[in-house]
Amino acid sequence: MFIELDLQSETPIYAQLVDQIVEGIASGALQPGDPLPSVRRLAEDLGINLHTVNKSYNLLKQEGFLQVHRKKGVIVQPDGMPGVTEAFEEMLRRQLRSLAAAAAVRGMSEETFAQESRSVYRNTITNRGGEQH
Repeated sequence: MFIELDLQSETPIYAQLVDQIVEGIASGALQPGDPLPSVRRLAEDLGINLHTVNKSYNLLKQEGFLQVHRKKGVIVQPDGMPGVTEAFEEMLRRQLRSLAAAAAVRGMSEETFAQESRSVYRNTITNRGGEQH
């Protein structure tokens, strides 16, 4: 698993880790049932605190992306990913509202904002399972 953290970013490390694991699942790089490194191993590999990795894994478990087993360790949810819920849609609207406001303040047109959004979405899932979607 390839994780690249920006230690100078204003985005907390645990959030970067969560985002990159979700992107790995979305792109198909991480498949249902795939094992992830243990908290200790990933922390050592990335040179970060194990509590940071633990927080990321726990958030992903709560959101339904991961399962944690005593014997199997941490694995990508094998029983299907969580669906779109009302809470997810509200969180998405909040984040998009913030991004749209920042884009508008900088003079980006609505069409350019929509094109960028489509491009990011498509690039995230383009190589999923080796297929073009």
